[in-house]
Amino acid sequence: MPRVVLQDLADGATRLVDSPAPTPGRNGLVIATHTSVVSAGTERMLVDFGRASLIGKARSQPHRVAEVVDKARTDGIATTVNAVRSKLAQPLPLGYSSAGVVVEVGREVTGVAVGDIVATAGGHAELASIPVNLTTPVPEGVATSDAAFATIGSIALQGLRLAQPTVGERFVVVGLGLVGLITVQLLAAQGCRVLGIDPNGERRKRAESFGAVTVDSSHDVLAAAAEMSGGRGVDGVIICASTTSNEPMHQAAQMCRQRGRIILVGVTGLELQRADFYEKELTFQVSASYGPGRYDSSYEDGGNDYPYGLVRWTASRNMGAVLDLIDQGRVDVASLVTHEYAFDDAPAAYETLVGDPTALGIVLSYPPVDLSAPDGGGLLTSRVVMTSSVTTASGRGQVGVLGAGNFATQVLLPALRDAGGAIHTVVSSGGSSASLAAAKFGARQASTDVEDVFASSEMDTVVVATRHDSHARYVERALRAGKHVFVEKPLAVTADDLESVRSTVQDLVDGGSPVPVLMVGFNRRFAPVTQRMVELLATQSGPKAVVLTMNAGHIPADHWTQDPEAGGGRIIGEACHFIDLARYLVGSPIESVHSVFMGQAGPTTPADTATISLRFEDGSVATVNYFANGSKKFPKERVEVFCGGRVLVNDNFRTLRAYGWPGVRTMRLRSQDKGHAAGMAAFIDAVRAGGPAPIPVQELLEVSEATIRSAN
Repeated sequence: MPRVVLQDLADGATRLVDSPAPTPGRNGLVIATHTSVVSAGTERMLVDFGRASLIGKARSQPHRVAEVVDKARTDGIATTVNAVRSKLAQPLPLGYSSAGVVVEVGREVTGVAVGDIVATAGGHAELASIPVNLTTPVPEGVATSDAAFATIGSIALQGLRLAQPTVGERFVVVGLGLVGLITVQLLAAQGCRVLGIDPNGERRKRAESFGAVTVDSSHDVLAAAAEMSGGRGVDGVIICASTTSNEPMHQAAQMCRQRGRIILVGVTGLELQRADFYEKELTFQVSASYGPGRYDSSYEDGGNDYPYGLVRWTASRNMGAVLDLIDQGRVDVASLVTHEYAFDDAPAAYETLVGDPTALGIVLSYPPVDLSAPDGGGLLTSRVVMTSSVTTASGRGQVGVLGAGNFATQVLLPALRDAGGAIHTVVSSGGSSASLAAAKFGARQASTDVEDVFASSEMDTVVVATRHDSHARYVERALRAGKHVFVEKPLAVTADDLESVRSTVQDLVDGGSPVPVLMVGFNRRFAPVTQRMVELLATQSGPKAVVLTMNAGHIPADHWTQDPEAGGGRIIGEACHFIDLARYLVGSPIESVHSVFMGQAGPTTPADTATISLRFEDGSVATVNYFANGSKKFPKERVEVFCGGRVLVNDNFRTLRAYGWPGVRTMRLRSQDKGHAAGMAAFIDAVRAGGPAPIPVQELLEVSEATIRSAN
């Protein structure tokens, strides 16, 4: 079975973890890795962060500390501490520069075949699922041990492209690590004279072998730059160092000529002095990773390449250019290798990374894969049996979990475990997240194939925690297979998807088949504060007026939840919670829905700030304020109910205040409780007892329909 290198952020340990074979996205490839390169900069930073104490972690990311403080003020200390611990308990896959052979091709990929050798932005894993636009073919004359440097090389090349050097110009490279030394070679290949700055004498010698003049960073670097430029100032400075100091930026400005260029490829302090830039009219840019397309979900996940004539050098094309230069002998990466390890010894490689000051290029070599053998000799198996499984329960409530992302592992699976649900199988497309979740929550096996759940007679229950666009499809499959299903909201992202779910339920009823328990993760109706509100409202007659305010916060327009196809948008994906909560508090069917959105929606301004008005059959009304333009310092959620001269105010699911209710005291919880645990427990109890569902199916369909209408 394939393995992957993971970094534990809690204790800094680096481990090899068994993982099911990943599946390719529709625009992706699965690669059997031949060689991968450990980044002496980025990966060392991650290892150092993991090995630091909590105080050390906080000092290294002061902006995160402020976010934690704000969360503690609004959500409570216990909730915040649990969130931080959960985050640190999520190991990270390491690595981003490798090469190998294609073993599987996504259904929408063209021009790539099984058996092709490619360089990729993949991590340290025997099998990696990579977007095709983050790969490039390897020329026949380039060894995979060299091709594995393509992604690291493209980081250097993108910085060079922003600097726009011309033949004969003078450039300074600050920081002579892997990226810095490749930058030196690229500048030399461009016909530039180069001054390299680094405190490490061995690295300076390597730069000199590539034609650079060097100086120790503790010496007079300004004098060295002035000497190389004849006192006129250098044409540009490319900073590849990693430091919190502002000095590299200050020195770079002093080194430059008028209208010189400064490019930041690494990390440095950015408290700039205006006079440095104003007097010389300097240009400063930060280089973004491998090139255009990186971090763009449309490019990476959607497989949409940028037009060649408009964006000549994308991330993939930069990687290809690096390989061409290696093939021509104009860039030498083999001489940068200082240590080589077998993949089995990957943890030792990371000890070298943090303990050996001479470490520069650390290469991992992988065992060969036999594609002619069944399942690639076991490498391509989609299932991993967890030998340390603690699950022993049998019978009703054997659960297959689809999805092992942050919300699933931090919220749903703990609630499922605490409710007594026996987790049989965890499935994720990437594989390693399924293995980690399966081990942590005592599942019998991890998988990357949903058929292991739907086709199994051992599981009668499915939890769906995948991306929103797959929810309705998986719900239908589970119901038609006779399996109970808990689906994280939303139930569906389109009217057609919802109608398919409705038809599935109706088909089961018409056919005389029992309808399995269907539950949507509308957890807020199960929260202790909500239950107390319903208890008090039951004593009142007459219509109610409800105001629900969600201070949702900003999410970038290019986040997958904002994508109408993948996430459905935030109204469908998140505001559905509050439409359901209004329905529950009122206790009457929704009669009409009307929405007003702020501003004009567009590619960079998604429709995620709106007021939704609901009218119910009993005459009640509700207003759902879903706002994405507020402050994090303000509490996230507030629910107000007005009826019969009385008012209830739910403040962030921590406190409940009653106005005009004689003898009713304020309810205060020690920590925020949004009902996740109680909702899951209600679902598992219904499965074991044979029903009824905690939320009537028709109510789920009604709320989902109102949500989709409100978004459209």
